[in-house]
Amino acid sequence: MTAADNRVQLVRDATFVRLDTAGGISGNRGTNPDGLFLRDARHLSRWQLTVDGTSPIALVPAEAATDDAATCVLTPQGTRDNPPAYTVFRRQTVSAGTLTDHLRLVSNLPDPVTARVDLTADVDFADLFELRADDRHYPKPGSRYTAHTTPDGLHFDYDRADWHARTTLTCHPAPDTVATAQGAEESTARTLSWHLRLDSHGEAELHLTLRAHPHGLTLDAPPVPHTHRQTSTGTDDLNRACERGLADVDLLTIPVTGVDGDEVHVPAAGIPWFLTLFGRDSLLTSYFLLPYRPDTAAATLSALAATQGQRYDSFSGEQPGRIVHETRHGELAHFRQVPYGRYYGAVDATPLFLVLLHAHYETTNDRSLAQRLERHARKAVDWMLTDGGLEEHGYLVYTADPGGLVNQNWKDSAGAICFTDGTQAKGPIAVSEAQGYAYDALQRTAELAHKIWQDEPYAHRLRNAAARLRSRFTTDFWMPQADFPALALDGDGHQVDALASDAGHLLWSGILDAEHARRVGQRLLEPDFFSGWAIRTLAAGQKPYHPLSYHRGSAWPHDNAIIALGFARYKLAHEVDTVTNGLIAAAAHHGFRLPEVIAGYDRSATTGPTPYPHSCSPQAWAAAAPLALRTARHQVRNEPHT
Repeated sequence: MTAADNRVQLVRDATFVRLDTAGGISGNRGTNPDGLFLRDARHLSRWQLTVDGTSPIALVPAEAATDDAATCVLTPQGTRDNPPAYTVFRRQTVSAGTLTDHLRLVSNLPDPVTARVDLTADVDFADLFELRADDRHYPKPGSRYTAHTTPDGLHFDYDRADWHARTTLTCHPAPDTVATAQGAEESTARTLSWHLRLDSHGEAELHLTLRAHPHGLTLDAPPVPHTHRQTSTGTDDLNRACERGLADVDLLTIPVTGVDGDEVHVPAAGIPWFLTLFGRDSLLTSYFLLPYRPDTAAATLSALAATQGQRYDSFSGEQPGRIVHETRHGELAHFRQVPYGRYYGAVDATPLFLVLLHAHYETTNDRSLAQRLERHARKAVDWMLTDGGLEEHGYLVYTADPGGLVNQNWKDSAGAICFTDGTQAKGPIAVSEAQGYAYDALQRTAELAHKIWQDEPYAHRLRNAAARLRSRFTTDFWMPQADFPALALDGDGHQVDALASDAGHLLWSGILDAEHARRVGQRLLEPDFFSGWAIRTLAAGQKPYHPLSYHRGSAWPHDNAIIALGFARYKLAHEVDTVTNGLIAAAAHHGFRLPEVIAGYDRSATTGPTPYPHSCSPQAWAAAAPLALRTARHQVRNEPHT
C-alpha cells in the first residue's frame, strides 16, 4: 500500500515498514516517519543502497504488489551512450518482526562485470512518541547504543536500565567488508559492501533479513491468523468497500492478552501511530463487524476486561472499573515518561464496553461471554455512576488531563469541544454523545441482569437510572433556537453551542424521542453539514470551522457510520442511503479503502475527496465502516444480514 505522503507502506503481523520510492529509509521524523516498526519502536532508521558509488535511479519506483510486499527496478546512473551495466530488481516483504530485502542484479552486457553494492544501515530504536514531532525530546539517562559485526551481518543493540532491544541483520552472501558509515563516527551506522561478479548477461542475488527483537516480546509465536472472508457475492461498490475493509482489519489485527491470560486477536486502531489496543476504537470497530465477525467482539471485550482499571492513578487516569483508552509497549511508557502504557483518559470507552457486551449476546444468543464478564460489567457500571459522574453531575463528565488529553471523547484533540466562537469548553465537561452511550449502556446492562444474571433488582435500578438520564437530557441539551442538541455542557452547565456531528450519535443510542431524532437527521444532511462525501464534524459557516482540522470541520467515515446506524434505528431510509452513497463514492477514489478522515471541502469543489494530510491508513474503524453501512441498509429495509 502507498501512504498519503508517497511512501510505500507494508504491513503484516503487527509489524509495518515505510519506504521511499527506491526502497530506502532515511530516518525521517515528524508527520511522515519512515522505518521498520514494531511495538511502538523504530527498529530500522537507515537503509540506504548505493550501486557503483552512487544512489541508484528508479526505473520503476517502489510499489506495493500486495499489502506486505513491494517491488521496484533500479539501475546505476548511466547515459544514452553509456547505459547502465546492470539492473537491480528489488523485492521487499514484511512479516512478524521481519523485513526481507531481495536484490537480483542482472547484467546487461556480453562481457563479465563486477557490481559494487553498498548498504548503509542504522537503528535509532526511537519511541513513536519521539517521532511524532521534531521538537519532542525525552531524556534517556544511561542509554547505550552499540553495533556489532557478525560473520554474516550486524547486531544493533539498545540498553537503558532494564530495557533492552535489538535488531539483527543477516546477509547472504556475507558482506566483503563492514565499516563505520562515512560521517557517522559517533553513531552506530555501518556500511556493508559487496563486490558481486556478473557473467555475460548473468545474475547475482543478495538476500538481506532484518529481524526486530523488541523489549519484552519473543517472536517465536505463530503469526496472527487472518479470518478474512467474503460478506456477499455481489460486486457493487459497497461490497468492494466491505471486502477491502475486512482485508484491512486483518492487517491491523494484533495479539494481546485476554481476561484469562489467553492470547486473543483484536483490531488495533491504525498505522502509523496507533498499531495497538485502543478502547474506543477497538470497541466501535468490533461493533461494526458484529453481524459478520462476532468473534472479534468477544476478543476485544476479553482484552479490555483484562486491562480494566483496578486502582486510582492520577498519572494514567486509572480508576476502578474504568475501561482503558490505549495501551503502549514502548520505552517511554515503560519508564513512565508518557502516561500511555495503560492510559484511561476516555469518558466513553466504559459505556461502549457495556454496549458491545450486550450487543454480542443479542447478535449471537451466546450467554457465556456475558456470564464470564459479569463482574467486569458491574464494575464498569459502578465507574459510570461514581467516578464517571452520573450520580454527582447527572452526566458522564471528564476534566482536562494536563499530562494527557484535554478532551476525552472521540473528538480528543485540543479545542474540539468548542462554542460557536471557537472557545474550548472547560470542565467538568459532559459531551453529548457520551450521554447517549451511557443511556444505552444502562438499558442494555439491565437486560443482561434480567435475562442472564437473574438479578431483577439490579436490572430495575439500571432501568430507572437510564430513564432519568433520558428525561433530563433533552431538557438540558436541546437548543431551541438552533433546534439542535448542544455539543456538550461545560462545567457551569452552559450549553456548548457549536453545531457538531456528535448529535448523530444520539440517534444510534436511542436517547432522543422520534420527533427530535427526525429533526436531527434532516439537519445533518443540510449543505453546511453534509459535504456530498460525508457529514462534517462541525457544520460549515461557524467561526471554528476549518475543513482541514482534525475535529472541527473534517469528515470521519466511522462517525458517519455511527450516524447511519442511528438513521436506521429511526427508519430514516433516505438519510441512510445519502450517507452510504457519499462515503462509498469517496472510497472508490481510494481503491475502496476509506481513509481515517477526509477534508471537509464540498464535493463540488474537487473531482475526488481531498485527503486529510495526517490521516492514518489503514485505520480500523474506517475499515469497518462499510460493514456498518451495510448493516444500516439492512436494518432500515428489514433485510437479513448477508
